[in-house]
Amino acid sequence: MAQYRITEIEDYDSFVGTETIERIRQKAANLKGLRVANFNSTYYGGGVAETISSLTLLMNSLGLRTEWRVIQGTPDFFSITKKMHNALQGGEIDLSKIKREIFEQVIYENSVRNFLDHDFIMVHDPQPLPLIEHYEKKCPWLWRCHLDLSRPDAETWKYLRHWIDNYDAVILSCREFAQEMNPPQRVMMPAIDPFTIKNRQLSDREINERLSRYEIPTDLPLVVQVSRFDPWKDPKGVVDAFKLARKQIDARLVLLGNFATDDPEGEEIFHSLCASRDERILILTSGDDTALVNALQTRAAVVLQKSLREGFGLTVAEAMWKATPVIGGNVGGIRYQIEDGVNGFLVSSVDETAERMVEVINDGELRDEMGRKAHETVRKNFLLTRYLEQYLDLFGAL
Repeated sequence: MAQYRITEIEDYDSFVGTETIERIRQKAANLKGLRVANFNSTYYGGGVAETISSLTLLMNSLGLRTEWRVIQGTPDFFSITKKMHNALQGGEIDLSKIKREIFEQVIYENSVRNFLDHDFIMVHDPQPLPLIEHYEKKCPWLWRCHLDLSRPDAETWKYLRHWIDNYDAVILSCREFAQEMNPPQRVMMPAIDPFTIKNRQLSDREINERLSRYEIPTDLPLVVQVSRFDPWKDPKGVVDAFKLARKQIDARLVLLGNFATDDPEGEEIFHSLCASRDERILILTSGDDTALVNALQTRAAVVLQKSLREGFGLTVAEAMWKATPVIGGNVGGIRYQIEDGVNGFLVSSVDETAERMVEVINDGELRDEMGRKAHETVRKNFLLTRYLEQYLDLFGAL
């Protein structure tokens, strides 16, 4: 019979040390048998789903009975919630009466299908937010918002607040996302799982196999951005910056994106980018191939995450973990991962991005030193053990 296994806390020993492992084991032992339900809106495509996937398995391995449920919705519903997502990050929105009706009806239908008898309910992001009004509240409900809430659209915020205010705590990714609301707010930055196919160490043979499968040549330095096709990730700005940098360096840009089930905007953006394709600019949609993501982030001379708004930006930590320097937008959670000029660069414009690209590609020593420091930053601050421990502390406190 096949031997299946999931990552256990001991597997992290070589990264975080025995003392940390023991401390986490002890905290988990005090919460053994605790029943936790997580709700979000997609099973794949994006950092939220990936983190919930790893975290729920790790919690289960420690004796917390942790479930993960995904909201079922229509294309209409996801089109509306994507607009809400954009509005919470400062975009424009027209939230008509009928759109609100569709949103609320779909969540009501989900509440009829989901029976809850748990010790904690974790609701992720705005999509499942109204669930709370359809249950008799017998335990703490936590809203985990992964978005950049620093400048939400006022009307959308007001609309969502009448649910938010019923929660027992709100968890944000950065302190500057704090807003006026009733529940206490906690800051917990996301973290990566170093054992997934996306983050574990691949051999040169495995890397070459993946790259050749997608016909990605490696004769030139690779500049890579991996993210959903989303306006906040500024893929157009990445292409523009690369075209500027190309006047001084010979390199190849790979823009690798994917489409999350709860993000109907992606396809449109992908098609608009295809006009920029040439032999030096590759636009690929195989972002669900996590081994390809790993191969690109590992082999890249530099990784970009030129976001205009960013709740956290796990792709930054993923690339840094592979000792690859990252040039990131000077926004949201990216600022907490990259120390400008030390383990990567922070940028605020297309011109600046192009300049930094040229600098990193031309200077192998700088590249190696930044890469080493980047890896160490993630080992110390952004592995899943730290995130898990913060959750255990929160459950213990509540």
